[in-house]
Amino acid sequence: QVELVESGGGSVQAGGSLSVSCAASGSTNQPAIWGWFRQAPGKEREGVAVSSRLTGKTYYADSVKGRFTISRDNANNTLSLQMNSLKQEDTAMYYCAATTTIVAATQVLMVRPYKYWGQGTQVTVSS
Repeated sequence: QVELVESGGGSVQAGGSLSVSCAASGSTNQPAIWGWFRQAPGKEREGVAVSSRLTGKTYYADSVKGRFTISRDNANNTLSLQMNSLKQEDTAMYYCAATTTIVAATQVLMVRPYKYWGQGTQVTVSS
């Protein structure tokens, strides 16, 4: 069992920056792959950015490439997402998700492979 607790987020004007963090606990196995997903009202949950502890690779949704940066602190079991140049369309509930199993690179930004989820933290970008 892996417990994920998000923090950060909040409200900012378009063009601004925010960061969100996720702390993992509750299991002797560190997440093999974990990342950030988001869900806007009326929309499906989508992958934003993912980090693989096993390969060191990071994956980003096309919509956030060049603006968002995911980083991982293995020693402290935390995951962060720095969000710059925020747009109104980035407004959503942001969720931390993790799995202790290997996920194919073609599936890392999909919701299905992730077993563990945080409660979410709201990010609101205004004009």
